[in-house]
Amino acid sequence: MRPGPGEVLHFSEDPRIERFAPHVAATAQQPEPYVWAVDAARAPDYWFPRQCPRAMAWAGDGTTDEDRERIAGAGCGPRVHAIEFGRLEQLRTTRLYAYRFDITQFRPFERHAYVATETVVPLGPAEPVGDLLELHEAAGIQLRLLGNLWPFWDAVVASSMRYSGIRLRNARPRP
Repeated sequence: MRPGPGEVLHFSEDPRIERFAPHVAATAQQPEPYVWAVDAARAPDYWFPRQCPRAMAWAGDGTTDEDRERIAGAGCGPRVHAIEFGRLEQLRTTRLYAYRFDITQFRPFERHAYVATETVVPLGPAEPVGDLLELHEAAGIQLRLLGNLWPFWDAVVASSMRYSGIRLRNARPRP
């Protein structure tokens, strides 16, 4: 599930949202109210239940072959996502939906998202995203199950890989 040309997506477990009003998220690091959305490159970051902690890494400009092999694994694709074993059932059973928006209603936010500062209406009804494991497989994204995210996360942020961590506060405590 990725946006089409000229679109961005917002993922939610609620399929009944008719309009999105800017708000300050409880986890926001900035005080401005926004409606958040993502482009095709960052859509896979959200192929998870909302509260699921995940650590993600991918090769980018400047990624060394050594780091790619060490983090992503020899012979694997350039992107790896990791969750904890205790989240697998939630990943398998959560029904996730995508809302499509016209990208012209949004502006880029840093390097990872798009934001709107006015209320926006989706281009159509929420679309079921489908099986989250199958999405990862079809996109060639390695999905790792770990007992604890922190050792992987520490290795990723110390590497030359690009990375993102979402809902890490919900991860098990550091070992």
